[in-house]
Amino acid sequence: MAVMSNAVVTPRQYLHAQLRWHWIEVAFWLATLLPIIVTPKYLVLASQVAITALFALSLDLILGYAGIVSLGHAAFFGFGAYTAGIITKPWTMSLPLPGRDLEIDLPGWGEPLTGLLISALAAGLLGYLMSFIISRFRHLPLIMLTLGLGLLLYEVANKASWLTGGADGLQGIHVWPLFGTLHFDLYGYTSYPYALSVLFLLFLVCRRLTNSPFGLSLRGIRENITRMRAVGAESRSHLRIVYTISAAIAGTAGAILTQTTETASLGVIEFQRSADVLVMLVLGGVGRLYGGLIGAIIFMVARDQFSGINPQFWYFPIGAMLIFVVLFLPNGILGGAERLMAAIRSRSS
Repeated sequence: MAVMSNAVVTPRQYLHAQLRWHWIEVAFWLATLLPIIVTPKYLVLASQVAITALFALSLDLILGYAGIVSLGHAAFFGFGAYTAGIITKPWTMSLPLPGRDLEIDLPGWGEPLTGLLISALAAGLLGYLMSFIISRFRHLPLIMLTLGLGLLLYEVANKASWLTGGADGLQGIHVWPLFGTLHFDLYGYTSYPYALSVLFLLFLVCRRLTNSPFGLSLRGIRENITRMRAVGAESRSHLRIVYTISAAIAGTAGAILTQTTETASLGVIEFQRSADVLVMLVLGGVGRLYGGLIGAIIFMVARDQFSGINPQFWYFPIGAMLIFVVLFLPNGILGGAERLMAAIRSRSS
């Protein structure tokens, strides 16, 4: 049991309270609709922000709640991106038969929603297979394993040019209109609402997951996995489950990127993408769900503005901003905001 405001609160009551929506959350999600009305010229950037925020959300699920530090999370992002592109292309298979070869033409499947589901399942399956290794290690060995996974898949994608296009990227991707009528144009009129809708739905899933007994168990594993094992709580199975879910969400983000841009290159799986999303979590605040969203907004908008000022040295102000946050806001921007609100409430009382 927990004691809050001189009253005994059961775990069920605590979790129920955490699931209640606050006005600031409602205001945040309503504000995400403003680009459609106020800045329609920046809908392409807004869709990139929504996709990146979904990717950051997937990493926060394992890093902020389960303590799994990953430097190769882009492997699942890229796996989902390539899957979404590959299934849209027509393929010709040659089967050797006695006397002749039989060629079979496989048509591509470009329906966005089912393609999104297939990509999520593919990335989730890869995450499930990797989870048996990941769940056995912690700290530095875990970091090296995730980094090695990302580098390994990058080289596989580069070498399998017959399937992925290699350094030239996957060619011939064709995604059908959403619901048969909404085309993914160059201006983001369809891609932003599409990416934002998927982000919101998966955010609801993560919000419910983290504010559940399963989510509390993950926090216990993050704080002290040895003690959790001593009390008989599941640890490795919980880590495998959350890692699989995280991989599926990351694959979904990658699939949306491929569907909305009709491109897939080695950039979707490179180490830089894994590093960038980790920076976003540090900026926004780890273990808060909204931290990844806020960090993605700040990082993507700052990159857009700074690269416009100086295309070669735009990482310098990003690095300065990161150093400032780490020194003065060690729990990220949301952590600093929470401390400020607590100080205001203590003074007023």
